[in-house]
Amino acid sequence: MPILCKFLFEFATNDPKQTALLPLFLSSLSLSVHCNLLLPQKLSSGKKLILKFLQEIATGRGFMGVFSFVFLSIVHRIDRGGVSQNLLVYMRKLIMYSQDWLRLKYPKPLPVMCIFIMIMSVAKFAVAQPSTTDCSLGFQFSSSANNSSCEGGDWGRFLHDKCCNSVFEKYLYALGQRANQTGNLFLNSSEQNSCLNLMKRFEEDVFGCGIEKLTSGAGACSDYTVADVTNKLGDQLTSFNENCKFMSSDAEWHQMCGTCVKSWEDIKGPHLVTPNPESEKTESDICRFSVMVSLTSSRIQDEKYIEELYTCLAKQDIYIANQAPDKRKKKLKTGIWILTGGLIGIGAILVTALFILRKRYYKSSPPPKNPSFKRVQLKDPGCPRFTIKEVYSATENLNELNLIGEGITGKVYKGKLSNNQHVAIKHITNEGDVENFVREVASLSHVRHPNLVPLLGYCLREDECFLIYELCPNGNLSKWLFGKGKFLSWIQRLEIAIDSARGLWFLHSYSEGCIVHRDIKPTNILLGPNFEAKLSDFGLSKVIDLGESYVSSEVRGTFGYLDPEYQSNHQVNASGDVYSFGIVLLQILSGKKVINMNLKKPMPLNKMAKFLTRAGSVIEFADPKLDGEYSVEAFDLTFQLALSCTAIKQQRPSMEQVIVTLQKALDISTSKVSTPETSPNRPSTL
Repeated sequence: MPILCKFLFEFATNDPKQTALLPLFLSSLSLSVHCNLLLPQKLSSGKKLILKFLQEIATGRGFMGVFSFVFLSIVHRIDRGGVSQNLLVYMRKLIMYSQDWLRLKYPKPLPVMCIFIMIMSVAKFAVAQPSTTDCSLGFQFSSSANNSSCEGGDWGRFLHDKCCNSVFEKYLYALGQRANQTGNLFLNSSEQNSCLNLMKRFEEDVFGCGIEKLTSGAGACSDYTVADVTNKLGDQLTSFNENCKFMSSDAEWHQMCGTCVKSWEDIKGPHLVTPNPESEKTESDICRFSVMVSLTSSRIQDEKYIEELYTCLAKQDIYIANQAPDKRKKKLKTGIWILTGGLIGIGAILVTALFILRKRYYKSSPPPKNPSFKRVQLKDPGCPRFTIKEVYSATENLNELNLIGEGITGKVYKGKLSNNQHVAIKHITNEGDVENFVREVASLSHVRHPNLVPLLGYCLREDECFLIYELCPNGNLSKWLFGKGKFLSWIQRLEIAIDSARGLWFLHSYSEGCIVHRDIKPTNILLGPNFEAKLSDFGLSKVIDLGESYVSSEVRGTFGYLDPEYQSNHQVNASGDVYSFGIVLLQILSGKKVINMNLKKPMPLNKMAKFLTRAGSVIEFADPKLDGEYSVEAFDLTFQLALSCTAIKQQRPSMEQVIVTLQKALDISTSKVSTPETSPNRPSTL
């Protein structure tokens, strides 16, 4: 800059006649310095600026032309969001004051021109460097982000250009990250403007993509938070989450994507009344993206899922087009059926009435569905065989009103035998459960203990079979630990744990060989009329012959309760049941599910317990329902027992040792040793 000023000074003093050319020279220099301001602008705007500049030159005010040119350049950049409004105010005042100052003080423009060149350089730098400090989003752009292809979709014509898909997906993911932290969904116009400026580094025409439609402040879904989506669009959010589960194979993936797109189209939201179809579509799209950002925030750690979800919905037009022929076929079929129904309506009503009456008074035998049961041979069963007529009579023809549960092996109905005994009847139709049925009837029907649910009988047909058990009227332990309005006192919990341990110890010490249950969990611990606990569901059990320490088998059981060592070596032994019992014991103490899915990083219950042990605050692990009504000493003793059950195999106690420790905890509790103060809201149950 000093060299340039020196050159201009010598130019003027050596030849005074050339001084008159200086304004034109400096105007040209200004144009060359600031020409890059015109590059990202539209051609029409650039022409206006050049015409304005030439007009000033033509009227002999070349120096003022430079000012006008720079000022209009800055104004144009402000219109495109490239500079702040404060800079506009300052530059407007600078131009005004400079004009007056030049006319009055410095009729010879040379010294001022040097200063003005410096001002233009600063203005150029300010205009060329738009501020992005107000962007609250954390973008994760790859090195190739600005070279992305245009193979993506336009999100159902929401985007104006398919080439915008890559940067738009990054914008959605950044909104999801922000929503995960703050609960807010969309940015206001000022924040979004700053973020779009930042994104221009990777997509030059980002302002023309249509992203600006996702701006808060327009009412309805645009102002929603994550909590608003949950409260007002909760059903649509749940349906969208359930229908967008992607499989590994291409066929399943495309089928699931079509279902996901259909669920996406079903999201509507509380629209404003508008006669413009395009405005109505935009409002629907904003509601859909509010659901999308909420779902992204809840699964922000599952990047693979989010990538597949975005890939599917970006190209949703493909799947909508594929479904169109099917819809036309469905409409055609519907019309035919309506016509046919009108012609034979009376006959159909009569046939339906006869079918209902027949089903009510007679139970027809369906054709064999699974011939595998026909080949079952039972030798010396330890329980009687019931007829199909007795089963249907006890359950009122498998009436759905008598359904009390449903597991992997089949549905369970409550019933009443001819001798008025109340029973639970499990209906098995799956071919894969034939082995479990045979094991329970042939082997375990001989095993009897007060803390085991007895098998009273069975029924076997060609295509189905039934197991008849004693009914436990208080349901399973899971219902009482996790159900609303259910409560178990501290003493009841200890007694249930002791009963369950006694049942397991009986199985492990059975005279004909150790019986390993392999599926100990709260739903398989049933409660009698006096809340006595009984183990149930022996379909996965294995018998270890006398003299053997284990048997090899494929891994079977329930996730969260499986012994990690069993999962790695496939060796079935009694210590696997001890591990599962330890997890159940932790649930009895805490009232928590086996894995806490509400945390950002789900944590197994035993790891959570060990973490609290290191923190030195075991009492925080207690179930809030207990309300402090328990013995601290007994609680700590039971807690340490549960941790030892879930330790490595060599450190686990036997079920006999577990019973001794639990009985000690019960004795401490009933003698009221180290008992916290009784809650004022409920009298002590100790």
